[in-house]
Amino acid sequence: MFIDEADILVQSGAGGPGCVSFRREKYLPKGGPDGGDGGLGGSVILSVDPQMNTLMLFAGKSVWIADNGRPGEGSNRAGRDAEDLIIPVPPGTLIYDREHGLLIKELLEPNEQVILLPGGRGGRGNAYFVSPTHQTPRHSQRGEPGQQRLLHLELKLIADVGLVGLPNAGKSTLLSRTTKAKPKIADYPFTTLAPQLGIVYLSNLRSFTLADIPGLIAGAHEGVGLGDAFLRHIERTRLIIHLVDIAPLEGLPQPLEAYQTIRTELRKYSPNLADKPEIIVANKMDLTAADEQLEQLRQQLSTPVIPISAVTGQGLDTLVEYVWSQLQLTASNPQITTPPHASETL
Repeated sequence: MFIDEADILVQSGAGGPGCVSFRREKYLPKGGPDGGDGGLGGSVILSVDPQMNTLMLFAGKSVWIADNGRPGEGSNRAGRDAEDLIIPVPPGTLIYDREHGLLIKELLEPNEQVILLPGGRGGRGNAYFVSPTHQTPRHSQRGEPGQQRLLHLELKLIADVGLVGLPNAGKSTLLSRTTKAKPKIADYPFTTLAPQLGIVYLSNLRSFTLADIPGLIAGAHEGVGLGDAFLRHIERTRLIIHLVDIAPLEGLPQPLEAYQTIRTELRKYSPNLADKPEIIVANKMDLTAADEQLEQLRQQLSTPVIPISAVTGQGLDTLVEYVWSQLQLTASNPQITTPPHASETL
């Protein structure tokens, strides 16, 4: 199950109370106060676990409470500090204060941590209050209480390249052919119900991460179909592959209409997302009339379009090499250069 949002309550531990104690030993008649301090309460810490890619951990547990510090003891023994409560989250987690709607922290790097709530300080034992004028204090401090906070966690997957297109454009097939991911593939719409990640491996130890999101349809920004909520998972990508079914069945949107539909939904969701460098890819070139449709789409868009067939593997090697070259360019230049022509790809 893929879960990318969760609401949780976190609470740090209270400090342990100080101790009221007086030294009583047979051969030490001048005993005195010897109550120790209480221990620190446990802090609440969120830490990035690179092995996690979903917030499913929080589906069955919404309350997280750190342990309290132990009480102080006689003979000036301090109470034991409580262990901090370390809560693992996947890379790309945004932490919001649910009550105020404020972003607290965005956790991206492996093992990156943030202390959300410090534990309460332990109370002072009566030995602390001894003074020349007050040599037998009979009081101590209670430990500081823990703090409590309501959090909203939101996950944005971290990937180099995002894959967009209408349902049944062939995104899942492309992901499965270029990576080791195993998305569900079928001949009906919306087979992908949650974002999928895969790593594309190239020669010379090169690789990049590819993210596939559920297909968009017209009106997705208004909640039509699966809506556009999953688009946040490609907001961090450096590059978008826009996959178009170049030979759609009768009654389905033609290539130009399909392309414009997705562009409209991207713009309405986020202008920044719509402005990301884009590679247009025509899929299903193994079907009849695909060549004619490809040339027509190129003329309509006045821009290069890379032809592939995700089913047969036609053009995939050229595509992934080109994507890699563009990823190197996006670090300094956000503009996409001209992709290889059909004669170079097929």
